[in-house]
Amino acid sequence: MKKIAYLFSFSILLFSCEDKLVPVLPNAVEPDVVTEPTPHDTDDPAIWIHPQDASKSLIIGTDKEVGGGLYAYDLNGKIVNSFPDMARPNNVDIAYGLILNGKKTDIAVTTERKTHKIRIFSLPDLKPIDNGGIEVFVGETGEDERDGMGLALYTKKIDSLSTEIHAIVGRKTGPSGSYLWQYKLSDDGTGNLNGEVIRKFGSYSGKKEIEAIAVDNELGYVYYSDETAGVKKYYADPEKGNKELAFFGQKDAKRDHEGIAIYKKDAATGYILVSNQQRNTFLVYPREGANGNPNEHTLLAEIPVSTIECDGADASSVNFGPKFPNGILVAMSNGMVFHIYDWNKIQELIDVNYKP
Repeated sequence: MKKIAYLFSFSILLFSCEDKLVPVLPNAVEPDVVTEPTPHDTDDPAIWIHPQDASKSLIIGTDKEVGGGLYAYDLNGKIVNSFPDMARPNNVDIAYGLILNGKKTDIAVTTERKTHKIRIFSLPDLKPIDNGGIEVFVGETGEDERDGMGLALYTKKIDSLSTEIHAIVGRKTGPSGSYLWQYKLSDDGTGNLNGEVIRKFGSYSGKKEIEAIAVDNELGYVYYSDETAGVKKYYADPEKGNKELAFFGQKDAKRDHEGIAIYKKDAATGYILVSNQQRNTFLVYPREGANGNPNEHTLLAEIPVSTIECDGADASSVNFGPKFPNGILVAMSNGMVFHIYDWNKIQELIDVNYKP
């Protein structure tokens, strides 16, 4: 075994998962920060990068329960703001520069499952700007077909001065071919936000559900976890069509493919990390593809983490200061918390193609 310079935990922790004991693997990477707990059940994080001082960036996370909400953490894991008493918020994502009342506004968007809406908040103040929310999957009548779960934001460049922000939304269940709906978010002219349906797409295996969704804005792709089946890839821009570009990782997970994080080394290269939920690891794939094929995503490494049963994750390569000079991986963990990992620990294991 190649020598690893970082210190890992050698203890094996056991916990109950669907009546089975599931271990945290030996040599699991330890988090550098564990956030303060929420009242109910954390689910998904997103990283907001401060425009002047990255060390003041925030992690926005969901507390997934009726009565839960959105929580804002600093990079030391302290809760600095919250919006509670929501109706089961699920996944969250962040976008920059939405035009609202003629002003560019950074936003966090989350699904609110029990109201069949997406909710939109300004950042960094975490104030609602959606007039109560935008209804999703209107007209669907099947059981759970309006229960929003997964969500990712796509920023489409229109020209050198303007962009559009789209919300790609998943649900508890839905038909193959139109499981995901894509909404264009825009000011209606009075300072209120509209969500216009501009696409319905996404094949579905029918095996479990689709929750985790991630968008690569620079390369223009959307990825989602078809749980227990694999990870699927499409163009994020509706104008490029609904062809499935890749279906990878089909035999790599112990059971559920869950949270997806994209770590960008530069504009075109980096990693796609997928939570291997029942094994407490992250599966790592090349963002740029392999063998000259941008849609060939072969397993590079499997990183054992101390995170337990990770649902959602996010990553960034921004220099957040001396503690995190090459960025972070943030992962939801059982215990109502999120784990923050120094990216250098993850990168070292990728470099040696580590697989437990």
